[in-house]
Amino acid sequence: MKKPPSFPENDQLLRSFLREDIGTGDVTSRLIFLPGQEAHAQVVARETLVFCGGPYAERIFHLLDPDIRVNREVPDGEEVEAGRHLIILQGKVLPLLAGERVALNLLQRLSGISTLTARLMKMIEGKKARLRDTRKTTPGLRELEKYAVRIGGGENHRIRLDDGILIKTNHIRVAGGVREAYRRIQEGALPSLPIEIEVQNLDELEEAVQAGATVVLLDNMSPDDIRQAVAGYGGKVELEVSGGVTEGNISALADTGVDFLSAGAVTHSARWMNIAMEVNAV
Repeated sequence: MKKPPSFPENDQLLRSFLREDIGTGDVTSRLIFLPGQEAHAQVVARETLVFCGGPYAERIFHLLDPDIRVNREVPDGEEVEAGRHLIILQGKVLPLLAGERVALNLLQRLSGISTLTARLMKMIEGKKARLRDTRKTTPGLRELEKYAVRIGGGENHRIRLDDGILIKTNHIRVAGGVREAYRRIQEGALPSLPIEIEVQNLDELEEAVQAGATVVLLDNMSPDDIRQAVAGYGGKVELEVSGGVTEGNISALADTGVDFLSAGAVTHSARWMNIAMEVNAV
């Protein structure tokens, strides 16, 4: 679900971004401009991208000055060409310039994630597999970055550790094996929480299925082993591939017939997009 950001719930986070960048004030702009002087500005795409972050940018400027007029020309999720105006603003020049860098940083970062996600989605279009993200996000930016994944057409896996059970390799090692880790989870798990278990080879997959697993994550397994896993267990359990999912192999991995492809790359390796803000006198 492409749930938009909510305010004022995110205001504390956005205010912290502004404090980090502005400090006690924009010394340069205050020395050049009078407090009431007005300007207008255009946020412009400098390359083709899938736009994301418009509501956050608008909120940043309104936190600085609620009287700034903001017109979002492009909705989040729309693909635009270079030169397209994304947001039009008009108001006092001091808050416009004070919010410029923070707004652009978020727009460039989030549009990078949505653009990469959309590109990967096109590569698996028409195939069974669905694209998921991971928890490999920038500290403090998880909600924003996972929103960008949804805008690009992907799905969120776990948002936090408390909204799903994923038994990973470290759990299995310390618990003493796949069966034992899964048994302990079954004894204490809340009925409402989904349970998934990570395996690293076909033997562990067999163990997980015998233990009663219904969703299994195939971690860093070879394409041949993934195909064997699908041949043996596809339709009996849901199978998710994780580890090294990239633009170079996502199509081939989707061809194996798995249910999900989990790609940390959509957040940890997305390139910032080229977006600029042009400010002019009224």
